[in-house]
Formats: sequence, structure tokens, C-alpha cells
Amino acid sequence: MLKDVEISRVIVENYMKGLLDSLTVDVAIVGAGPSGMVAGYYLAKEGVKVAIFEKKLSIGGGIWGGGMGFNKIVVQEDAKEILNEFGIDYKPFRKGLYVADAVEVAATIASRTVKAGVKIFNMVEVEDLVIKDGRVCGVVINWTSVKMAGLHVDPLTIEAQYVIDSTGHEAQITQHLLKRGMIEKIPGEGAMWAEMGERLTVENTKEIYPGLYVTGMAANAVSGAPRMGPIFGGMFMSGRKAAKEILEKLKK
Repeated sequence: MLKDVEISRVIVENYMKGLLDSLTVDVAIVGAGPSGMVAGYYLAKEGVKVAIFEKKLSIGGGIWGGGMGFNKIVVQEDAKEILNEFGIDYKPFRKGLYVADAVEVAATIASRTVKAGVKIFNMVEVEDLVIKDGRVCGVVINWTSVKMAGLHVDPLTIEAQYVIDSTGHEAQITQHLLKRGMIEKIPGEGAMWAEMGERLTVENTKEIYPGLYVTGMAANAVSGAPRMGPIFGGMFMSGRKAAKEILEKLKK
């Protein structure tokens, strides 16, 4: 006999088991967009304990809509090997540039990231950082619905050796450092310039404060670099770069 309460019990028990296990992680990633998930994948693949917190119901960031709702994305030669790593199909349309199906890209990266061992918590918003002795060492979380409703409900904390801000154009996690005067400014992203934006999103991927990395469009927003539209190679390479640098530091 199928009992309604058994369905509720197995959902609650398994969710809570995953949450309890993720209260202390090696790396907490904020934002389950392309750079965040790629970073999580490469970290987890090497045995690093990773949790991603996404405030929206859906994950994948801006991949799904491609350009203006046309669900295709562009990837350049330098990032093609990452598509190969994930087993994503693509077609060349001129030398050095490839087109891929946005839905396949988002769904495949999400699936491979979870299968690599990353715990993804959607509908959970990071409302602050944990900072001790001049170093970011965790995040402060609450339900997105609580934040949307403006309810006075105290949050919980996640302990992490590193935090990655993969929140996109607004660099929402880095904003917490700005409002406390721990960094001087966040200039915001510049106007559209795909070629420069793609290059700089990788160059700007770095540790901007002890324990805090920025990736993807958050990296460009923090550095004042251009946006780039529906070309995603830079996002993928940004996530991979952050993962490689954090892996090196965790091994020391």
C-alpha cells in the first residue's frame, strides 16, 4: 500500500541528510550557472567536497535562453575541450567557433555535475558571508521564499575553506564585502564586447579576498570588464580555472 506520509518522510529524511552533510564543505559555490557548475564539476571530480547554492528554482543560469530566447549558444575553440569533457554535441559554423543546443548544454552540465558528487541546493539564497580573522570561511543561507516574503527568520551557516561567487552580472556575494568596506568598489560590467569580455572573464577569475573567488560574469562585474552575450566558452573556462587554482591551494 502506498502511503502519503511515506512519500513525505523519504523526501524530508533524504534532503536533511544531504543538508547536514553539507554544513561543512571544502568549497561552497553560490550560483548554479555555467561557471559555478563547471567549477563544481572539476573540483568534485578530484574528490573535493562541494555544495552549490542557487536561489532560483531552476539551475543553469543564462544558458537556457541562448540569445534572445533562441536556445542556441556559441563556444569558441579554446573551450571546445570542455564540451568534449561533458559529452556535449556541437557543430562548427566557421573556423574556431561552434554552436551547441542550449538545452542540451544546461541539462548535461547539470547532470554531470551532480553525478560527479556536487550537492546542489536550489531555492536557497546566500544572504551573507562568514568572515573570521580577515578571511571568508563560509556562507549564510536562508530559503529564497523567506527572503522574497521579507520575513524575519534567522539564517543558518555553512562552513567552507573557499567560497566562489558565481552569481553573474550583479556579483551579489562580493557585494557583502563592498558594503562592509572590505573592498573599495565594484565597477560593474562594461558594455557589450564579446571578444574582450570572453578573454577578460577568464583573466579576472581569481581570489579577490582571502577565501573568496569570483567566476563568470561576477568576475567581469568586479573588474569592470565588458559583457559578452550568448557565447559561453569564457564562462566554462572561468569555472575550470577557479577549480584548478583552488585544488592547488587545498593540496598545500
